Amino acid sequence: MTESNAPRKAEKLMAVKGMNDILPPESARWEALEERVRALMRRYAYENIRTPIVEPTALFVRGLGEVTDIVEKEMYSFEDRLNGEQLTLRPENTAGVVRAVVEHTLLYNGGKRLYYFGPMFRHERPQRGRYRQFHQVGAEALGFGGPELDAELILMADALWKELGIGGVELQINSLGQPAERNLHRAALIAHFEAHADVLDPESRRRLHLNPLRLLDSKNPDMQAVIESAPKLMDFLGEASKAHLAAVLAILDANQVPYSMNPRLVRGMDYYNLTVFEFVTTQLGSQGTICGGGRYDYLVEQIGGKPTPAVGWAMGIERVLELLKAQEDRLTLPQLDAYAVVPDASALPQVAACLQRLRSVGVAVQMHASGEAGMASMKNQFKRADASGARYALVFGPDELAQGCVTVKALRDPTAAQRTLALDLWPDWAGSLQSVP
Repeated sequence: MTESNAPRKAEKLMAVKGMNDILPPESARWEALEERVRALMRRYAYENIRTPIVEPTALFVRGLGEVTDIVEKEMYSFEDRLNGEQLTLRPENTAGVVRAVVEHTLLYNGGKRLYYFGPMFRHERPQRGRYRQFHQVGAEALGFGGPELDAELILMADALWKELGIGGVELQINSLGQPAERNLHRAALIAHFEAHADVLDPESRRRLHLNPLRLLDSKNPDMQAVIESAPKLMDFLGEASKAHLAAVLAILDANQVPYSMNPRLVRGMDYYNLTVFEFVTTQLGSQGTICGGGRYDYLVEQIGGKPTPAVGWAMGIERVLELLKAQEDRLTLPQLDAYAVVPDASALPQVAACLQRLRSVGVAVQMHASGEAGMASMKNQFKRADASGARYALVFGPDELAQGCVTVKALRDPTAAQRTLALDLWPDWAGSLQSVP
C-alpha cells in the first residue's frame, strides 16, 4: 500500500460546546442526588412523568410567551426535513408536562402531583452551573387552586436543602396577581418608562409596549434607578390575590421557613400568575437562582385544555451539585460492597456463580477481570480491590475453593479480623457485606 493510499487517521470528534459528558465518578454524585430527590417526591405523593425532549415549537411560543428571552434568543428550533414541522428541543418542561396532561386527559379523575427529571436546551453563553444542555428536576401540581399547594411545593424544596445540608439559600417570594391586575400595572409601567425613555437601552425600548414586565429583569446598570422607582405590582393587587399570598405566607410561617418579599421578582416565562418564588444563593456568581417556580392557572387552557389551576417549580441539577461542592458535600455516594479476588482463571465459572447469588440478594460486587496475559497477581488484584472503593475483598483462592469457602478481608477497617466463610451459607453472610444506606 502506498503512502497516498494509506487510511487516514479519523479526526477526533468533540462534544458540542456547552453540552457536557458526565463521567464516573462524577456521575455517582448525580445518581445520589437523583435518589434523594426521588425519595423526597415519594414522601410528598408526587408521581413520575416522562415527556419527549423534542416538542412542537408552537408549544413554547404559546406557553412561554413570544416576547421572552427563551423564545426570542435561546431555543434550539429546526424544521423537520421529512414533513416540514417546526420542532424545538425543550428549553423547559412545564409546558411539555401540561401538553401531556391535556393530550392524555390525565386530570379526568382529579388533580395530579407530578415530577420529572431530564435535559433541557438553551443556546446561551456557558458559564458556571449553566450550560446549553442542562438538567432539571421539576414538580408540578395540576388541578389544585388552593394556596396550600403553593406552600407545599416551597416546603418540599426547603426540605431538600435541609436534607442535603445546603446553607446560604434565600427564599424570595412575590405575587403577580391576576391578568386584570397585571393589565393595570402594565399601563402604569409603560407610562413610567416612557417618561424615562432617555435611559432605556434599545432592547428595552423594543419590549416596552410588547411586554413591559420584562424590563424589570434588565441587568443594565444605567436603568436600575428607573427600575427601582417603577410602579410595584403589589400596589395593584385585589383582595383575593392578597388573601392568596397571605395564606401561602401563613403556612410558611407555621413551618418556620424564612423568606423575603421581592416585588421585582417576575420569573422568565409569561404563564405565571399569583405566587412566584425563587431560591437564590450568592455562592454561584451572577447565576444565583437554583430553584424557581410559581402558579400558572391559565397555561392548561392556553395549550388547549379546560381551565385548570396549577403550580410548580424547577431545580437546576448542575447548580445544586455546584453548590454542594462549594459547601461540605453531604451526598452519600453509592459504594461497592465487595471485590472478588480470583488467583486462578479456572475458578471463574464457580466464582461467577457465587457472585450472581450475592447480587441476587442486593450485594454490589465486582469480579476481577483477566487480561490478555491471564489473571493478574494477587498483589495487583488487591490494589485494584482497594482502588475500587469496596468495603471487602472476597478471596477465591484454590485452598478456599477446595474447602468450599471464601476468605473475607475488610479493606476499610484495618482492625477488623479476616474471616473464612462457607460458600453454601452465602444467604447468611451476604447481608453483612452490604453497605449501610
